[in-house]
Amino acid sequence: MLFRSGMVQGMRDSFTSFGLGLVLAVVLLYLILVAQFRSFLDPFIILLAVPPGITGVLATLYWTGTTLNVMSLMGVVMLVGIAVSNSILIVEFTRHLREEGMAVREAVAMACRVRLRPVLMTSLATIIGLLPMALKLGEGSEAYAPLARAILGGLGVSVVLTVLLVPAAYVLAYGRKEANA
Repeated sequence: MLFRSGMVQGMRDSFTSFGLGLVLAVVLLYLILVAQFRSFLDPFIILLAVPPGITGVLATLYWTGTTLNVMSLMGVVMLVGIAVSNSILIVEFTRHLREEGMAVREAVAMACRVRLRPVLMTSLATIIGLLPMALKLGEGSEAYAPLARAILGGLGVSVVLTVLLVPAAYVLAYGRKEANA
C-alpha cells in the first residue's frame, strides 16, 4: 500500500510540474512573439490556435481510450509548437501584405490562399508520419502511442481551426482599426 501511494504521489507531482511547465512555456512563447512582432495583439491572435488543439487532444485521447499521461502531455507541448508555427505563417504574411499597402480583408484572404499549402503540407506530413506510432504498428510503439495520438488529434483540429479562426480574429482585430482610420 505504501509503495502504491508513493507512485500515485509521484505521478501527481509529475503532472503538476508538467502543467506548470506548459503554462510557463506558453507565457514565454507569448513574450518572445511580442518582442518579435512588436505587438501585444498579434501574438494573442497567433496563440488562438492552441486552445482548439488542446480540445482536439482531449477528445482524441477520450475517443481512443488513451489515458492522459506524461507521454501525451509531451505530445501537447509538441502540438503547441506546430500550431503556433502554422499561425505564425498566416499572421506574418498578412502583416507583410498590409505593410505593402493592402487592405486588411484582402491581405488576410491572400495570406490564407498563399500559406494554406505550407500549413497543410507540414501538418499532413506530421500526421502521416505519426500514424504508425499511433496505431501501435511497430515494436515498442505502445509506449509512444499516447504522444502520437495527442499530436494527431490536436493537430487535426488545430489545422482546420487555424485556417478559420486566426484569419477571422485578425480581421476582427484590425478591420475595425482600419475602418476607424
